Amino acid sequence: MKITLQQLAKKINAKIKGDPECEINGIATLQSAKSNELSFLDNPQYKKYLSDTKAAAVILTEEDVDDCPVNALIVNEPYFAYSVLAKEFVKNVEYSAGIHPSAIIGNACHIHPTVAIAANVVIGDRVTIGENTVIAEGCVLEEDCIIGKDCFLWPKVSVYYDVQIGDRVVIHSGTVLGSDGFGFAQHEGRWHKLPQLGTVIIEEDVQIGANTTIDRGALDNTVIHAGVKLGDQIQIAHNVHIGENTIVVGCVGIAGSTHIGKNCQIGGAAGIGGHLTITDNVLIGAMAMITKSISEPGAYSSGTGFMKNHDWQKNVVRFRQLDKLLRRLQKLEEKIVKE
Repeated sequence: MKITLQQLAKKINAKIKGDPECEINGIATLQSAKSNELSFLDNPQYKKYLSDTKAAAVILTEEDVDDCPVNALIVNEPYFAYSVLAKEFVKNVEYSAGIHPSAIIGNACHIHPTVAIAANVVIGDRVTIGENTVIAEGCVLEEDCIIGKDCFLWPKVSVYYDVQIGDRVVIHSGTVLGSDGFGFAQHEGRWHKLPQLGTVIIEEDVQIGANTTIDRGALDNTVIHAGVKLGDQIQIAHNVHIGENTIVVGCVGIAGSTHIGKNCQIGGAAGIGGHLTITDNVLIGAMAMITKSISEPGAYSSGTGFMKNHDWQKNVVRFRQLDKLLRRLQKLEEKIVKE
């Protein structure tokens, strides 16, 4: 595919520095871009690569344009502009409408004629699938599921019974929706399973990464609200609610019955305890451990950054001594007050 700089500029409302007829046929990083490819500069950490780039053009801000040795597309938000233009170079995976002969379709299903169902898909009874949705190879949709229109389920997605998925939802391979939540009651030294009677509701415009698991509710439903973006290998337990347009990065674990607000950002491998409430517009740093509810918007972190192992070992010893040191300090304060 070839497209001119002028054509790309129109799509992102960019100002051009250089040749508007320059042809672009790909997109890459500043370090690896070839003379016919587009790149971008958003993070100042990568500005050191700008002067040596071989790209045909770079998306950047007015602040950096004088340092750019090649053509430029000048915008206020380079990363967003890159996300828009990158779609022009995506390799489209084509699925034709229709049902593959190897697919197994249950009784009383409502499948729109524009739906594409690929090889070895298994669909239970009374499933509804909206127009232009793609169900790729090896997916399993159990009975009474509802899938909206313009959805894309990549190969080997598993959707348990009664799960509801809205329009324009993308679900990547290995994801499991509606598995039982982890609920057990202890009696006489043994664990007894609690039935999980709720379901999972995924609203419109949600994206779910590969190998993510979202458990069905115990009594109420687990709900992922509109516009939420979930990374890979996330565990979302029963009865969790995630508010609109919140983004959750890979390997996060969210325990049961926690409610997360709108427009939050949760960093990779964060752990969030159960029965908590996190308000809107909260940013949680990577590997943070959240054990209490958060009622005020803002950025929250926990843990320590890495250091040399010898220093870390010394600090661990000191950490274990903090309680003793605090008690000694309190006694000294009491003594000073008496004197």
